[in-house]
Amino acid sequence: MMEDFILPFLSVALAELGDKTQLAIFCMASETKEHGKLLFGVMLAFLLSTTLAVVFGNIIAASVPLELIHLAAGVLFIMLGMLTLLDSKKEECKSMVKDPLISGFILTFLAELGDKTQITAALFSTRFNPFLVFAGALVALFLLSASAIYVGKKLAVKINRKLLSYAAGLLFILIGLGFVLL
Repeated sequence: MMEDFILPFLSVALAELGDKTQLAIFCMASETKEHGKLLFGVMLAFLLSTTLAVVFGNIIAASVPLELIHLAAGVLFIMLGMLTLLDSKKEECKSMVKDPLISGFILTFLAELGDKTQITAALFSTRFNPFLVFAGALVALFLLSASAIYVGKKLAVKINRKLLSYAAGLLFILIGLGFVLL
């Protein structure tokens, strides 16, 4: 039961580290003084996108044979891992923050649609307790978003995106192999 929370938490956290969404949140935080509003808007977007992912994952689980779901999930995780490993582009800070709540919500929601963290939550919800998957994913997203805002606010730390993308890619491939082989 604990793995229903821990695995999505760790996977989403690692996948989101250095992701375009976190970089955007970091950039927006460096451009505003209303960090609480920014975090609230970002978390509303994550709440909505994660809810959609878990509900979608549950619908699939109720209508598709479990063996097929595991095979498809494994293949998708492996593909996400490979794409993550190939994605080493350095993105620059480019955001126009007028209202941090609205900007944070819109940018985060649009960036997360179909993103690897949303797919991760959907895939885990086909295998584990969807409420615990939802909680694990959301806690990871909250911690990372709050950290990105803090770092963006301080502008003191530079995140090595390539190393984080590499670690996330390897984790996705390992999880995919686990889905396929187990």
